[in-house]
Amino acid sequence: MNLSNLKPAEGSVRNNKRLGRGEGSTRGGTSTRGHKGAKSRSGFSKKIGFEGGQMPLQRRVPKFGFKNINRVEYKAINLDVLQGLNEKSQATTMDVAYFVSNGLVSKNAKIKVLGRGELNAALEVHAHAFSQSAIEAIEKAGGKAVTL
Repeated sequence: MNLSNLKPAEGSVRNNKRLGRGEGSTRGGTSTRGHKGAKSRSGFSKKIGFEGGQMPLQRRVPKFGFKNINRVEYKAINLDVLQGLNEKSQATTMDVAYFVSNGLVSKNAKIKVLGRGELNAALEVHAHAFSQSAIEAIEKAGGKAVTL
């Protein structure tokens, strides 16, 4: 090992070509860009997804699906949740303000009561929608389902 054998570590040095600095650099003239065409010009940048004039993939692929702009999104609350709230607070009337104060829904959310679980308390429940099984369970327990 002597000074004439020293080399930089592999990958630490890049071979930076001095482009467009005259014919003496061997890279003058076209500066490795070839002859004519958009790619040889300064300021060229192709559009994202451009495929050389071929129909781009995002336009070739068939579009499908449907987004219903009139869809109503409900926040679901099940009977077992109502039973748990009743055991905790002994409330007999549960409306939107009650659900908001207990952190179940945001103030602008629409509420739908679903029939999962058991309900033993006679509750008056105010909501925007009810499933058929929820209405039956609430009335069977002696309560009332009020649609807003």
